Amino acid sequence: MLLPQEIIRTKRDGGSLTQEQIQYFVDGLVTLNFNDAQAGSMAMAIYQKGMNTQEIIDFTMAMKNSGDVISWPEIDGPIVDKHSTGGVGDKVSFMLAAIVAACGAYVPMIAGRGLGHTGGTVDKLESIQGFNVQPSTSEFKRIVKDLGVAIISQTDNLAPSDKRLYGIRDITATVESIPLITASILSKKLAAGLDTLVMDVKVGNGAMMSNIDDAKALAQSIVNVANGAGVPTQAIITDMNQVLGATAGNALEMAETVKYLNGTLREPRLHAVVVALAKAMLISSKIAENEEVALKKINGVLASGEAAELFGKIIHALGGPSDFMEDPWRLMERAEVILDIIAPTHGYIVGMQTRDIGMAVVGLKGGRTANGQQIDHSVGFDRVLPIGTLVNRGDVVARVHARDKDSALQASKQYLAALAITEKSVESQPVVYQTISA
Repeated sequence: MLLPQEIIRTKRDGGSLTQEQIQYFVDGLVTLNFNDAQAGSMAMAIYQKGMNTQEIIDFTMAMKNSGDVISWPEIDGPIVDKHSTGGVGDKVSFMLAAIVAACGAYVPMIAGRGLGHTGGTVDKLESIQGFNVQPSTSEFKRIVKDLGVAIISQTDNLAPSDKRLYGIRDITATVESIPLITASILSKKLAAGLDTLVMDVKVGNGAMMSNIDDAKALAQSIVNVANGAGVPTQAIITDMNQVLGATAGNALEMAETVKYLNGTLREPRLHAVVVALAKAMLISSKIAENEEVALKKINGVLASGEAAELFGKIIHALGGPSDFMEDPWRLMERAEVILDIIAPTHGYIVGMQTRDIGMAVVGLKGGRTANGQQIDHSVGFDRVLPIGTLVNRGDVVARVHARDKDSALQASKQYLAALAITEKSVESQPVVYQTISA
C-alpha cells in the first residue's frame, strides 16, 4: 500500500522514486490525498535530494496527464512553441509568436503571470482593455487554426497538479529546484500538444539562474526530459544582466511590441534574442532547412508587415481592439506621472542590477508579491539605456511611469541605485550564449 509519508521518506533519504510512487504523489496533488504539509515536505525533499532524468520524465508526464491534454487533428502543419524562464523587460513571446506564425508554423502559446521581479506575458496582455486571456479550449483551438497563433493563460484544467504544487513551492522556498522547474514548465507545454519546443533559458542578475553553470544545468535538464518525453526540444541560453529592450512594465512593453513589429523601434539586444529563437523554431518545425533560409523568412515577414498585421489580428480575436497596431494606447491606461530619471554623473553605464529594477516595478504596483493581487498595468520604466552607453550628468537614463509623484521619486532613486556608471567603459557581453539540443 502506498502512503504519502513513505513516499516522502524515500525521497528525503535520497532514494529514487518509482513511476507508481510519482503517479500517486501527482494524483494526490489533485485529489488532496497529499495535504499541504505533505506536498510541501515532498517539494523540499526533491529540492534537497534532486531527481534523476527518468524520475523527472515520469513526474512531468504524470503532471501533464493530470488534466486536459490538447491535440490538433484538424491542423496540418507543425505545432511549435517557446517558453522563457523569465526576466525583466522580456516581451519576446509577442514578436516571436507573430513572426513564426506568419512564416507558416502553428503557435498555441500558453503563457504565465509574473511573480516576484519577473514580468508575466499574461499580465502584459491584460493591459489591453477587453483582452480575454482565458477563452474556452474550443475557442483557443479555433483561433490557432484560423490565425496560426493565439496567446492565452493556463486554464484550471491544464496540468492542475502543477498549478497546486507551484503555489506550495512559492511559499515553501522550493521554487529554485531544477527537477521541479523542469517538470512545471514541460507539463504545461506538453499538455498543449506540441510537435517541437524551443526554450529561452535566461542567465544573469535578472534571471532565476544567476550563473552560467546553473543555466546550463537547467537547459540540459529541460532538453533531456522533453526529448525523453517525445517532444524534440532545444534550449538557447540568453543574457539577463540588463533590462531586455527599452521598457519594463506591462502596458509599456505592449507599446514597445507594436513599435518593434511596425519597425519604428527594434532595440538591438531584444532583436538578437527574437531572431535567435525564431530561427530555432522555424528550423525545428521544418519551415526552414537552415539558418540562412530562416533569417530570410524572418526578415521577410517583418519587412512586409505580415507579422505586425497578424499580431493585430491576435489581439482582436481575443477581445482587444481592431486598431491596436495603429493606436495601442487607445485602450491601455497611461500612468498619471511620468518622470525623467537623470544621470547623476558623467561616464559609461557599465552595470545594471536587473532584479532590483524588476522589484522597483513591483514597488510601483506593476507586479505581485503574492498570487491573486491586482496590479497597475500602466507603471514601469521606458527609454531604458543599455549597458555601454556614454552619458553626461543631467542626461535622461530612463523614464519612470507611476501612479503618483512620491512613488515616481522612490522608483527613480531605486533605478539609479541599480545602475553602475564609471569613467571606463566595459566590453559588451554576448546576448546569446549557447544552444543545447541534446
